[in-house]
Amino acid sequence: MVHNKKEFTGGIVLLVVFFVVLFAMFQPLFDGHNAMAYLDNLYNSISKGSAYYVDSLKEEAKAVGDFEVNVTMNLESEAQAADSVALITAAGATAEAQGKTLTVKGSYLAILNSCLDDSDKMYHNDAAALKAKYPSYAAKDDRQALYNWNSIMGGFDRQLKKQKAFAEAKVAVNIAAKVVETAYNYYKVVPEQIKDKMGIVFFSLAFYVIYTLWYGFAIMFVFEGWGLRISGH
Repeated sequence: MVHNKKEFTGGIVLLVVFFVVLFAMFQPLFDGHNAMAYLDNLYNSISKGSAYYVDSLKEEAKAVGDFEVNVTMNLESEAQAADSVALITAAGATAEAQGKTLTVKGSYLAILNSCLDDSDKMYHNDAAALKAKYPSYAAKDDRQALYNWNSIMGGFDRQLKKQKAFAEAKVAVNIAAKVVETAYNYYKVVPEQIKDKMGIVFFSLAFYVIYTLWYGFAIMFVFEGWGLRISGH
């Protein structure tokens, strides 16, 4: 038996409206996406927009000066080692692949800058420019060059540490973590600045809070109107 019909009815109405809104949120009403997918894309875009470190890493790379690198690293496969030769030679250095082993000699700064330039292109989703630069990558996955650069930077880190060139090794680690991986993981995401999306960001956060409270009050009104109450007696 309903204890308070007005409160019970109000709770039912709130629940009905809650589920109507929930149903609408799962419809492709937002640029062809449902609300969750749209907001997921939005926050990915904002996240990418705040993760651009190419310029700062180019400044950091200058610290290696005229350091000449001469390392031999092991990569994941013979194919990766062979493919990586094109990346190094395009930077003006020399590279030789033997099985899974890649030997690199030349200007470390030139190699790092080439890696940063390639990552910058992919950060801006310009895979065509990268494939034009490396014809041997034309039929490969758009992100293959970045994947190989990431392995090369890891190889520099390991081998330069063995040579006690710790400062130079750290630059490779930072480029891989802050630039190469960012460009790889966010590929095809359009970067946005949060200042340009403050309206929708504020609305989405406020809506989340209100919508959650809405459901909570709806349930409370239904049960209290029904006559169910929490009591310490």
